[in-house]
Amino acid sequence: MKWITRAHVHVDRVACPWLISRFIDSQAEFLFVARTEVARTAKEEGAIPFDIAGVELGHVDGRCSFESIMLKYELKDAALVRMAKIIHAADVDEDIDSDPIARGLEAIATGFGLRYPEDETNLAIQFEVYDALYAWCKLETKKHT
Repeated sequence: MKWITRAHVHVDRVACPWLISRFIDSQAEFLFVARTEVARTAKEEGAIPFDIAGVELGHVDGRCSFESIMLKYELKDAALVRMAKIIHAADVDEDIDSDPIARGLEAIATGFGLRYPEDETNLAIQFEVYDALYAWCKLETKKHT
């Protein structure tokens, strides 16, 4: 399937493709376009829009896009739930201090964006960060069960 979002990826627009690729659609193709081109390009390409205003897989009812995707696809893995809290806090400005790891993840996302302005390259490299974060979340959730 094709998935589409705004260009210039940051926390949620890296986390969502990671989540989609790892847990929903291993053959996913991601398109990054200007905010004003998402709806038109989604229709033309038959792509599923995410992390854009007004879509099901965006910020809805206080959720960030990562959380909306988890809800839609019924992902309940405890490590993903923990990860979602970190990603939400890092992505939603007013919630940045609701998780102790959020500011670090936001700083990492900013640094990667500066180093790798091409979205596809940024994703490819940052997926390692999210793989590591998921591994840490698995370890953390096991400690509390």
